[in-house]
Amino acid sequence: MSYSHLSYVERLEIADGQRAGLSLRAIARRLKRDPGTVSRELERNALPGYGRYDACAAFFGALARRSHARRGHRKLRPDTPLFAQVATHLREGWSPSQIAGRLRRMDPEDRRARACHETIYVALYALPRGELRRELLAWLRQGRQTRRPRSRGADRRGFVPDDLRIAERPEEIAERLIPGHWEGDFIKGAHNRSAVGTLVERTSRLVRIARMEGLDAVAARQGFESLFRQVPEPMRKTMTYDRGTEMARHAELTQNTGVKVYFADPYSPWQRASNENMNGLIRQYLPKGTDLSSFSQDDLDAIAYRLNSRPRKTLDFQTPYEVYHQLAETAASSAPTVALQN
Repeated sequence: MSYSHLSYVERLEIADGQRAGLSLRAIARRLKRDPGTVSRELERNALPGYGRYDACAAFFGALARRSHARRGHRKLRPDTPLFAQVATHLREGWSPSQIAGRLRRMDPEDRRARACHETIYVALYALPRGELRRELLAWLRQGRQTRRPRSRGADRRGFVPDDLRIAERPEEIAERLIPGHWEGDFIKGAHNRSAVGTLVERTSRLVRIARMEGLDAVAARQGFESLFRQVPEPMRKTMTYDRGTEMARHAELTQNTGVKVYFADPYSPWQRASNENMNGLIRQYLPKGTDLSSFSQDDLDAIAYRLNSRPRKTLDFQTPYEVYHQLAETAASSAPTVALQN
């Protein structure tokens, strides 16, 4: 659907509906418009002191505002403190949506202290050609103009017991209401000769990244065990993984950590959406074609820290760290943490 401004006829319909005492939603249904469109139109163009909507005044008021649209007076100019704040967050790896949401959360009353994500994008692409423009645009998540189709790849299902298929996973996990359920995956490096393991906690979206000493099932078990050893026991419940053969020793992982492993259906990345999304963000720091064996665990922890310190829209622009620690404290108060034995 394409966006269009309200016409004069539609404004007459709004005025008639208001006089008839119709609700906003009833008027919107008659116009086949969103109720928010009608609500904003009435709020913006109600006659001062009367609260009554006049279609003629609203129409000419809209024309006047359109003719006086700002030209060359953008809110986000490079010489403003707000632009400097946006640029700082971009350099920290935040997306325009995360920046906009965090600014709104920090100062919800002052419109001058915030900017929507579209304003940020417009300001960046309006920068004159030069080093600043190249640098800031390079920090945006996707450098390419169009998305490439996801490749299905080879069949890596291996052997998965029926009781560990995702269909058998408790419904509470899908609802993300109870913390301690994780999604896991491998990210492979150049020529598929190196890899790191990733874990994402489904409720808080916190990510952990493990250095893998190999690509086989033993290396995967050891790598994921090292991550789960840093997790309090109440926050270690399940992990949902794809059907990669590197998880063939899942039974040992469960025995050593208490984390039950479930396996997604073949070619169904949406069943592990949080992990798939996070892997795309991690690729900013570990691009395809990179030798991942050159990264130490400290390097990977630093990447995870940056990702976990970004505000997330799905978390009402809190950071994964903030949400995770709140959940972990609540879990610790109801069940003691038990150290794992080597």
